Amino acid sequence: MAKMMQAAQYSKYHGGPSALEYVEVPVPTPKEGDMLVKVEASSVNIVDWRIQDGLLKHVLPRKFPHIPGTDISGEVVSVGPGVVGFAPGDKILSWIDLLRGGGFAEYALAPVTSTVKRPPTMTAVEAASLPVAAMTALQSAINLVGVKLDGSGPKLNILITGASGGVGLFWTQIAKLAGCFVTATCGARNMELVRSLGADEVLDYKTPHGAKYESPSGKKYDVVVHLAPYQPMEAFKPQLTKWGKVIDMTPTLRTVLRNWYNKITLSRQSFLPFVLDAKNTTFLQMVTDLVEEGKLKVIVDSTFPLSKARDAWARSIEGHSTGKIVLVM
Repeated sequence: MAKMMQAAQYSKYHGGPSALEYVEVPVPTPKEGDMLVKVEASSVNIVDWRIQDGLLKHVLPRKFPHIPGTDISGEVVSVGPGVVGFAPGDKILSWIDLLRGGGFAEYALAPVTSTVKRPPTMTAVEAASLPVAAMTALQSAINLVGVKLDGSGPKLNILITGASGGVGLFWTQIAKLAGCFVTATCGARNMELVRSLGADEVLDYKTPHGAKYESPSGKKYDVVVHLAPYQPMEAFKPQLTKWGKVIDMTPTLRTVLRNWYNKITLSRQSFLPFVLDAKNTTFLQMVTDLVEEGKLKVIVDSTFPLSKARDAWARSIEGHSTGKIVLVM
């Protein structure tokens, strides 16, 4: 008889938190390149519930019912064929691709290609907070902006909107490591936290200046890292430098169309969609090292037991979390 486990899953598009079911399902079996992991913590990401809401309808999930969750930390139980460098008992953190998910469960399959060992000084909750949020911040900073973490790169003026969310808090710290000047927007209650992580200027997004993204010191932005709900290019144009770029971190079809339009019209300013590429462990290892070295702080908004996955889902959908929301097993 198959060993069973507890998990949170949904069986149709839409429905929000109430559609998540706490169920008993069989423990998965590791295949080529996989490890079976006893999950200790799994974080909630915006993309999880956006997929449930039909973001990639008819593409993701590949089938129902679907156990969401891509960011896990835990202990290796067994390894499948072809896995080297890991053994039962190893503490790990891993990013599971969106095609599979499975993190909201007591056991999950972690691909060896996107798994790294967890340092002894890092908690399970901290580790589960890293994969999507920290990798998104670091990869977009390096690949689209060209920052250098040793401070040797360009000293840019950067605006980060929605800076108190999971990705925004990491982006703020990474921009400061790179020696950039950071203006950030967030809610009034989080302004001191964002400032404490290095932001040079912090705006309450509900004020007139915050709503217009106006730098208190009058600076124009070389880069806008947009983490808040969609805004058209025109909302940022008055505050951009001549060659300024807007990076839409939660892109929609409108983002892609505007990017094409700017290219066709040879616009000096750009509107870029960002999509995480996590096909190897490079960036996951980098953010893990930064946390271990004390250069990057993990801010956790709240933790919930797996049986309260609906509450964690609802907290993320509300859009007012400060840092990461994590399920603990």
